Amino acid sequence: AEAATQIGEGCEIVNGIVSYGCRIFYGVKAVRFVMASHSQLKYGARLINSYLGSNATISCCEVLNSLIFPAHEQHHNNSFLCAAVVMGQSNIPAGATIGSNHNSRAADGEIVAGRGFWPGLCVSLKHNSKFASFTMIVKGDYLYELNIPLPFSLLSLNYKNDTLEIMPAYWFMHNMYALARNEWKYADRDSRQEKYQHLEFNYLAPDTINEIFTALHLLELFTGRAFYAKNNLNGDDKMFAEKGRLLLKEKNAVVADLEIIADGFENSKRKTVIRKAQKAYDAYKEMILFYGLRELINSINDKSVENINQIRKQFSSHHQNEEWLNIGGQLISEEDVKDLKDNIKSKEINSWDELHLFYEEKGNEYAAQKTKHALAALLKIENISAKQITVEQLKKWLDKAVEINASITEKISASRKKDYTNPFRKMVYESEMEMKNVLGDLDENSFVLQQKKQFDAFKKQVKKLKPKFGV
Repeated sequence: AEAATQIGEGCEIVNGIVSYGCRIFYGVKAVRFVMASHSQLKYGARLINSYLGSNATISCCEVLNSLIFPAHEQHHNNSFLCAAVVMGQSNIPAGATIGSNHNSRAADGEIVAGRGFWPGLCVSLKHNSKFASFTMIVKGDYLYELNIPLPFSLLSLNYKNDTLEIMPAYWFMHNMYALARNEWKYADRDSRQEKYQHLEFNYLAPDTINEIFTALHLLELFTGRAFYAKNNLNGDDKMFAEKGRLLLKEKNAVVADLEIIADGFENSKRKTVIRKAQKAYDAYKEMILFYGLRELINSINDKSVENINQIRKQFSSHHQNEEWLNIGGQLISEEDVKDLKDNIKSKEINSWDELHLFYEEKGNEYAAQKTKHALAALLKIENISAKQITVEQLKKWLDKAVEINASITEKISASRKKDYTNPFRKMVYESEMEMKNVLGDLDENSFVLQQKKQFDAFKKQVKKLKPKFGV
């Protein structure tokens, strides 16, 4: 009764599975499909040969041969013209065409997009293409296959220079309000009555952190290669990466004067240009640091850790290089997924109930595994071992955690403030009062106030920890 399903007027539904709490209405056509709990199809949507995850909405669209993970929003008219895997927390706007149709004599290809995928209005993509988590794409026709491994990036076309341009870590630098609100709203809107599957909505998690480490290496490589090219020097990738790491680590002014070119991102002969490499590099490192420190602080509180030796024991370098996969919105280590497949092949897991139990067990283990991953990431980004953690190091970390959290909170407020101060946003209102009546008062914005309250609580939490360790 708490999760009733509604099927409305004019719907044609053939060979499908509809779970709890779903809504299907107004001219929907669904054929050979699965709708997970609390998902919606409406206003003429067509869902064919596809899976729609929990808490997802498809409206006025055509979706074929696709796996849509939980917390997906797709409104207005757009199309998936080839197979797609969209890994949740995603938003597909009007006019988007995901996968240009029939671009070879072979079978159609596939689009794979990590969590937080957000193409702009009228974006057209060619298959095969693959995108890291939280990729935002500016309106335009992308005529070549893309492989974008830099998470939290803004992708755009420079028509004047005929280049593809990427701003890594864009969300962290310029769109923090949307990023933080994305995390909050999907957790808040999770309407499932029975949460058997653990869904990850936090933008800093094992999958995105591993992608950030990859992005750091690529930025070092591309920066070093640009430096060598500008100075007419010869070298190999190892030398390029070492030089790039040195330049970026010391924030050398020369980086701003380099034309930093990425290779392997687009299947074309034109340049792929990296913008704001230094700022992106710094933002990536800061986010890994905050991820590790946040989990460390939570772990100290949860386990009532009392001294520095107990802190050291929580760290393990074993999890530093562990890969994680997004399995239908649930993050599971690659090693566990491999074991799952082997157990299915050997018939050790031989029923749907046993398979579901595996997901449930891994969901129960996730919090502890995530903490281990975060602490390993902290050691890796700081380039130290657990034995090197001292009281002085802990004090530095605690202060840094508060500093980064303060910066995040300020960026959330600042990115929202742009809607109130930008003259092109303000010009449609006759007065300041009318704008406030429509948008609400910035000082009373509930989400911004919530974030400030959370920061204050975090600051108190850290302050309470310090006397324990004499810092």
